[in-house]
Amino acid sequence: MGRRLVPLTLDNLPDLPERCHSCVFWELDPVSGEAAVKTGRAAAQKEAWISAVLLEWGSCGRVVYVDEVPVGFVLYAPPAYVPRAMAFPTSPVSPDAVQLITGWIMPGYQGQGLGRVLVQTVAKDLLRREFKAVEAFGDARWREPACVLPADHLLAVGFKTVRPHPRYPRLRLELRTTLSWKEDVELALDRLLGAVKKEPVPRPL
Repeated sequence: MGRRLVPLTLDNLPDLPERCHSCVFWELDPVSGEAAVKTGRAAAQKEAWISAVLLEWGSCGRVVYVDEVPVGFVLYAPPAYVPRAMAFPTSPVSPDAVQLITGWIMPGYQGQGLGRVLVQTVAKDLLRREFKAVEAFGDARWREPACVLPADHLLAVGFKTVRPHPRYPRLRLELRTTLSWKEDVELALDRLLGAVKKEPVPRPL
């Protein structure tokens, strides 16, 4: 089985699940996001966001292929590029951290360590850029697939709560700890990245 990880670009954006390559939940503020969905411009707005981040900041995602089939991805960026983040009650993300926006692994490929490989690749990339940590907003009442990752899954792979909240805690993972992860976190990571399976309609928090 051949696996290949490549940076996310406009060329391979269509390799993401349709619900993801046209989702702008994080990329726009709540009002603009809802308008983009209603007017059918979400996909174009997503492309514009990817283009801007690549131009101004650099790589903001990874796509993993197994035998040339796209089976998962992870998306990340500094909080300045994630307007939706400011709508969360536990914002802002710390200045020394990058936000883990979302991620996904095809169900048939979970349990193969791809989640660990994706996150470790992101960690190495960000350490080279002199960032110290990744932060994410979790959903403490997560019940069904959505763009906000489940808080308990984030905790299971090593994130720690830095700002509690009954619904949307902010969690943090020190990047250097990801480089020494062992196989016992693979299942938890696959569960975490497999949690996002459909595109929700953006709505105010």
